[in-house]
Amino acid sequence: MHATPSPAPATLTRLRGIRHVALDMDGTIYRGGTVFPWTGPFLARLRELGLSWTFLTNNPSKSAADYLAHLGRMGIPAGPAELHTSAQATIGWLQRHRPAWRRLFALGTPSMQAEFAAAGFSLTADDPADAPDAVVVGFDPTLTYARLGRAAWWIQQGKPYVATNPDRVCPTDQPTVLIDCGALCALLASATGREPEVVLGKPDPAMLDGILARHGLRADEVAMVGDRLYTDVLMAHRAGALGVLVLSGEATAAEAAAADPAPHLVLPTLAELGDLLAAARSSPR
Repeated sequence: MHATPSPAPATLTRLRGIRHVALDMDGTIYRGGTVFPWTGPFLARLRELGLSWTFLTNNPSKSAADYLAHLGRMGIPAGPAELHTSAQATIGWLQRHRPAWRRLFALGTPSMQAEFAAAGFSLTADDPADAPDAVVVGFDPTLTYARLGRAAWWIQQGKPYVATNPDRVCPTDQPTVLIDCGALCALLASATGREPEVVLGKPDPAMLDGILARHGLRADEVAMVGDRLYTDVLMAHRAGALGVLVLSGEATAAEAAAADPAPHLVLPTLAELGDLLAAARSSPR
């Protein structure tokens, strides 16, 4: 076990006011297909402390239903109100801001495409005669060269496009690199000279809006916990939440020390956060 760091007085005060924990998933509660041993005890501790939580992920490769089933198989029970994904955030953005974009060419897994179809969008085929209103780019382990080229073609023809998330790689416990949406967008920018109109997911602070509304929270009552500086921690700062970096995923301690903006807390794992939340509630004010 790691020793739990002593937070600065101002951070301890903020910890006392936390009512909800927004939890990144891959790299925070599990890595690839392996649940961290501290995840179950941490969630049990939150329950004991009377704190609610939401699993928040930039990975759009699974639909909400598939994520909930995936979490259940890993021994982490959750309901629809305890999950928010970047695919859901992208769907919400399109519905609110671009309602005329109903036909989409989507670079995404069948599960992600099913999520968009269920929300009422029509998905176009890999066919130059089947023109979309816009292109959506997501993390897609099922990607084919042909579909990547078709997306680039439509972008080159001037079709607007949006990205579900900015992550460059997806954490994994396997001996490979999982190329994520941000890296695909960099490839498409190199090929077409165009960037996405908008990039959803963390660090866009709108990713927290649904959680705040659902639970009747202020942003300063939320701890955003994750393993990435440029998504999890940056979103916390932009939204006004407490930014907690755990070193169980992508970011290293050296990167955290050099980060701007810096995390409010840097901890080895979720276990130490549970200790701090408990200590904050028991300490004199």
